Amino acid sequence: MGLAELTRNAVHVLPEGGLEEKLKVGRPLRVKLGIDVTAPDVTLGNGIPLRRMRAFEDEGHTGVLIVGDYTTRIGDPSGRKTERPMIDPAEIDRNAQRYFEHASTIIDPERTELRFNSEWLGRLDFAEVLRLTRTTTVARMLERDDFAKRFGASEPISVSELLYPLMQAYDSVAVQADVELGGTDQLYNLLMGREVMEAYGLEPQVALTVEYLDSWDGTGMSASRGNYIGLKERPEEQFGKAMRIPDSLLPQWHRLVMERDDTPADPFEAKLELARFIVRRAWGEEAVGAAEQHFTRVVREGQAPDEVPEAQLPEGDPLHLPALLVERLGLGSTSEARRLIAQGGVRLNGEVVTELDVPRSRLEGALVQAGKRRFARFQPA
Repeated sequence: MGLAELTRNAVHVLPEGGLEEKLKVGRPLRVKLGIDVTAPDVTLGNGIPLRRMRAFEDEGHTGVLIVGDYTTRIGDPSGRKTERPMIDPAEIDRNAQRYFEHASTIIDPERTELRFNSEWLGRLDFAEVLRLTRTTTVARMLERDDFAKRFGASEPISVSELLYPLMQAYDSVAVQADVELGGTDQLYNLLMGREVMEAYGLEPQVALTVEYLDSWDGTGMSASRGNYIGLKERPEEQFGKAMRIPDSLLPQWHRLVMERDDTPADPFEAKLELARFIVRRAWGEEAVGAAEQHFTRVVREGQAPDEVPEAQLPEGDPLHLPALLVERLGLGSTSEARRLIAQGGVRLNGEVVTELDVPRSRLEGALVQAGKRRFARFQPA
């Protein structure tokens, strides 16, 4: 396979020549990727660095997938103008349980270590935290663009946010990473990992970043923003969302998702190739045909699907519609559901519904449609 395949779609490989030196050590490298569990789905955007992990695994190296169940309690400040809100620990635990299954759509489970950073971060006593903070300076922290901008604008920066890159760096110490993967927005954190590893007497890791995948709204794909395709989302959802990609983004998607440098000249055919590839990788060939038929009938022809799943209503009257859409139709979050309702994207028996709390009598037996592709028929408990 060689160096070119290992670094396909890489934006930074630092230090220059460092990966070549690592590959000469004569043992499998430990290739780290950390993912915070801010949402229940691993996205197609997360899949870009996962593809690089798989490339290393195919060459006999070891992938180390770190579920950031502990760092999620702070939230990565990368690219943020404000501090991330705290996430309920129970939600973190639920999300963490799904991550390895989803990531295994791409990585080789047999060559991947699954680690949770609560293993080591949860055991650090205060003296060890102080030792960790002595590996860098406040001035070095404020070199980072997002911190520098917020500091210059007199916007608050919490101490916990300053600790985040140190905690991520300590992950590299704990697993003795040779290479760390991430998006371009993670470059500062990856380089901090090099500094902290050296301070702990370890050979610093190589930092390898990949390009961010832009979503259909023109911003980076993010589970927290809801503009994503999940690696194990329902096939019809994956297919339908892939068909929404703007023509201008097709070359990027073919290059990053399919790892192809050529894009069909016909945009519709290019989208079909992408949609089929995404579904096939997650669910197999049989699911591709079913998802494509669903797309043709529901989206292109504007009909309800042939088979509408039944969803049992919980107890209560009235019922909170955003919660129903999450629990019964699989929307990613109640905030996503509220946005869809506000945009007129939710219908009951073909009529747009705008209220959040709906009488039970109106829901019983109703055909509900969320967006263009999600349907269910509500049945009484």
